[in-house]
Amino acid sequence: MKFTRLAAVGATIALATALSACGSSTKTVDQKTKAGSGSGGALVGVTMPTKSSERWIHDGDNIKSALEKQGYKVDLQYAENDIPTQVNQIENQITQGAKLLIIASIDGTAITSQLQEAADKKIPVIAYDRLIRNSPNVDYYATFDNFKVGVQQATSLLVGLKLKNADGSDGTAKGPFNIELFAGSPDDNNATFFFNGAMSVLKPYTDKGTLVVKSHQTNFKTVAILRWDPATAQKRMEDILTTTYTGAKVNGVLSPYDGLSIGILSALKSNGYGTAGQPYPMVTGQDAEVASVKSIIAGEQYSTIFKDTRQLAAVTAKMADTVLKGSKPEVNNTKDYDNGKKVVPSFLLQPVIVDKTNYQKLLVDSGYYTAAQLG
Repeated sequence: MKFTRLAAVGATIALATALSACGSSTKTVDQKTKAGSGSGGALVGVTMPTKSSERWIHDGDNIKSALEKQGYKVDLQYAENDIPTQVNQIENQITQGAKLLIIASIDGTAITSQLQEAADKKIPVIAYDRLIRNSPNVDYYATFDNFKVGVQQATSLLVGLKLKNADGSDGTAKGPFNIELFAGSPDDNNATFFFNGAMSVLKPYTDKGTLVVKSHQTNFKTVAILRWDPATAQKRMEDILTTTYTGAKVNGVLSPYDGLSIGILSALKSNGYGTAGQPYPMVTGQDAEVASVKSIIAGEQYSTIFKDTRQLAAVTAKMADTVLKGSKPEVNNTKDYDNGKKVVPSFLLQPVIVDKTNYQKLLVDSGYYTAAQLG
């Protein structure tokens, strides 16, 4: 899938643009959207993948709150990473008379028949954070710049290894450094964006031998972790350490998600890392979950990528409101998110690298977490 990175803009500016532009749009849309318009008090179906990741809890709560403030009724469901459950939830929402669906899919290819049913009933669909694939019946997509997430993860890894400075200049370290690669769930479209973004940064270093993937496991399918499962990541890290690192040390681990990072760190700790003589390698992450932010503060996990779900929920709720009122919502990408059947008009927000130096400003001062939550 092609991907052209957008020019970086501040997350706050992106949010402000989204909210003002979405609210001012008055263009007439097609008959499908008209059918669900003018619906103060209408039912909106929201389906999230799981409550096992705290970020999805925040997403669901924030969307529900934002829509209810706009006067809509909300059916919020979590499928606990079970595809048949999510299928049933979407079918039930259609049966209940939902006028619009917001779907963060477990498997972006597994709900095509339910989307066709929605289309037949003129129900618009917004894909939330994960692109729904192989269906023409996806109207809009709200997410973060996911290629940039991967770029930021790899960049923070280089900064942690002192190959780069935070300002982008070359660091003092020369290498070589041993690193290992992890990717997200192969049925999540975002996982390939994260991985490809990261490898666009890391490949020049692996080509030169400055970074060495000692296990030789570099293919996406080999390093991907189904359903983003921390236990699977922990087991894979343990296996790599046992088979590859006798007499050698891991210096860095590209991890695409905080839950995986915690599992990876557990495997490292079991193998003697985290001591004065053998510090933890630089381990990346994503979602700024409480456990990982605490780990960063404690000097264990090195970094995470913060995607402010408050902003994503606000943009999505405004998008839904605009669609239901018969207008076109603002988007800022109409070229890159091809789901196999169509290019889905998208709105992309900007992620931010978080580490020990800036977590206070980005997470606490912004009100995303309280100091007590991270204490």
